[in-house]
Amino acid sequence: MVRGARQPQQPRSRLAARLTGTVEKPPRKRRSRTEFALQEIMSVGGAEDDIPQGERKTVTDFCYLLDKSKQLFNGLRDLPQYGQKQWQSYFGRTFDVYTKLWKFQQQHRQVLDNRYGLKRWQIGEIASKIGQLYYHYYLRTSETSYLNEAFSFYSAIRQRSYYSQVNKEDRPELVVKKLRYYARFIVVCLLLNKMDVVKDLVKELSDEIEDYTHRFNTEDQVEWNLVLQEVAAFIEADPVMILNDDDTIVSTSNRLADTGAPLLEQGMIVGQLSLADALLIGNCSNQVKFSELTVDMFRMLQALEREPMNLASQMNKPGMQDSADKPTRRENPHKYLLYKPTFSQLYTFLASSFKELPANSVLLIYLSATGVFPTGRSDSEGPYDFGGVLTNSNRDIINGDAIHKRNQSHKEMHCLHPGDLYPFTRKPLFIIVDSSNSVAYKNFTNLFGQPLVCLLSPTAYPKALQDQSQRGSLFTLFLNNPLMAFLFVSGLSSMRRGLWEKCQEYLRKINRDIAQLLTHSRSIDQAFLQFFGDEFLRLLLTRFVFCSATMRMHKIFRETRNYPESYPQLPRDETVENPHLQKHILELASILDVRNVFFENTLDDY
Repeated sequence: MVRGARQPQQPRSRLAARLTGTVEKPPRKRRSRTEFALQEIMSVGGAEDDIPQGERKTVTDFCYLLDKSKQLFNGLRDLPQYGQKQWQSYFGRTFDVYTKLWKFQQQHRQVLDNRYGLKRWQIGEIASKIGQLYYHYYLRTSETSYLNEAFSFYSAIRQRSYYSQVNKEDRPELVVKKLRYYARFIVVCLLLNKMDVVKDLVKELSDEIEDYTHRFNTEDQVEWNLVLQEVAAFIEADPVMILNDDDTIVSTSNRLADTGAPLLEQGMIVGQLSLADALLIGNCSNQVKFSELTVDMFRMLQALEREPMNLASQMNKPGMQDSADKPTRRENPHKYLLYKPTFSQLYTFLASSFKELPANSVLLIYLSATGVFPTGRSDSEGPYDFGGVLTNSNRDIINGDAIHKRNQSHKEMHCLHPGDLYPFTRKPLFIIVDSSNSVAYKNFTNLFGQPLVCLLSPTAYPKALQDQSQRGSLFTLFLNNPLMAFLFVSGLSSMRRGLWEKCQEYLRKINRDIAQLLTHSRSIDQAFLQFFGDEFLRLLLTRFVFCSATMRMHKIFRETRNYPESYPQLPRDETVENPHLQKHILELASILDVRNVFFENTLDDY
C-alpha cells in the first residue's frame, strides 16, 4: 500500500510502518553475523577446541543464512512500488534464502540450541518474516491464496508460543517485535474475514500493550492505543449483523465466488475485454481505517478478488510452480492500494498501470475521496471547471514550508479533475467515483473512442443516513455487499443466517435479470456491453443498477442528488426504473417484511 507524502519536517509515522509491514532501514553495517559465529559458540558452548568441527560449521552456516536473509529482506524497501516485473526475481531470491533458513533451523535445532543459544523468539522472528513476505507478495500480485500462506505462518507463531518468553527479558525492542507481529497478523485476518480470530488477537494485543507500557516508560503508548481503537472501529464498520441460531455473529465474505457474477446467456453479444489493473484511492476525512486501508478501500478490494485457494499442495513459494500446476481460473486483477496519494504519486502509478496494461484489457480507477468544488463561476465548462476529488489532504509545500493562506484563484494541487484522466482514455477505462462531488465526472468527454464508463455515487444522502459516513460509504457498500446495504436502508440491523441465505439466493436471481435488461436494451450505450464480458465488471454493473433502482424506490431518497448517476447515462425506463426490476425489489422487501419503506407505484411518482 502506498501513502501520500508527509511534510518534510515530520518523520513518517512509526505506526504506519508497523501496520503496513514496511521494511525498516537497516542499521549501519559493522560485523556480520557470520563473523560473530565463533564468538557465539564460545560463549554458549564452551571453549572453541571442545566444539566438533561439524557443529561449528552448522552454526557458521546458520549465521550466514540469517545474515543473508536479513540483507535481502531489508532490500525489499528499495524495490519500486509500481510496475509488475522488476521485483519478481528479487522476491524469488529472498524466498529461496528464507526457505533454506527455515528448513536449516528445523534440521539442526538441537545443535543450534546447544551451541548457538537459539531462542524461541528468534524462530518466531524468522516465521514472521516469511509471513510478511507472503503478505507483500499478495499486495504485489493480488493473489488471495498467498494470504492463506501468511496466515499459516502467523498462526503457527501463536500456536507454538514463539514469543511467549519475550516479556521475561528486559528488552523493550523485543516486545515491540511481538506487538508488530500481532498488528500484522490482524491485518491478514481482516483480509481473510476471520473475525473471530481478529477479536481474540485484539484482546491479546491489548493485554500485551498494557504490560509493555507498564514495564517500560515508552513514548509510543498513544500510538499503540490508537492501533487498538482503529481495529475496534474497523470490526464494527458493518451496519448489519448476521447471526447464527445461537446468536454468534457470522463472518461473510464478499469476494467473487463461483456463483457470484451472473452468467452470460448463450448468444449474448458482449465485449471480450478483461479487467487487468485497478487503482484504489482512498482519502475520505474521518472514515474508519486500519493499516492505511479505509473501509471503502477494503470493501472495493474484496469486490475485485476471488475467494482464496489453498496453495499448499501446489507450490513451495510464489512464482515457482510449473505452468501445468497453476490454477485454471483467471487471475485476480492486479491492484494498487493508494492511501492519500499526492498528485505526483497518483500520476506515477496511473502511468505505470497504463504502460503495462495488456491488449484487450481494462484499467479500473476507484476514487473514494472528499469532493473539491469550483471556487467561483467560470466562463467555460471544461474538464477542470467542475472541481474533482481530493486525493491528499496535506497542504502544498514550498521550500519545506506549508502554504497556509491559499490564493483563492489557485486550484487545489492534489485535486484529481476529470481532465487529469483524459490521457488514459486511450485505452479501455472503468471509473468509479464515490464522493460528494462525483458529478464532476458526469461531464467526461470520450476523446479517443475507447470504451469508457463512469459509475458515480450520490452526492448527498438523506439526513437519517449521514451519521453512518464514518463506517464507510453506502454506495461502495452496495457495490461490495448489496444485500447488507439493502438491509441497512430498510432499517434492519441484524438478521438470522437462514433468512440471509434465502435473500442472497433471491438477489442472485435479481442480478441475472438485471444482466438480461442490460444486454437486451436497444438504447444502452455500447460501452457498458464492452465491459460486460468481464466477471468483476459485470457484477459491479448489475450491483450499480440494483443500487440505483433501490434508492429511486425508497421513500426517504427523494432528491436528485440522492441517486447514483453514470457516464454514459443508462436508459432509465429499460434499467433502473424498469417495472420488472421494481417488482423484484418489492418482492425482496416483502421477504424481509420492509415493503412499507418503498413506494409501490414508483413510476407514478415521477
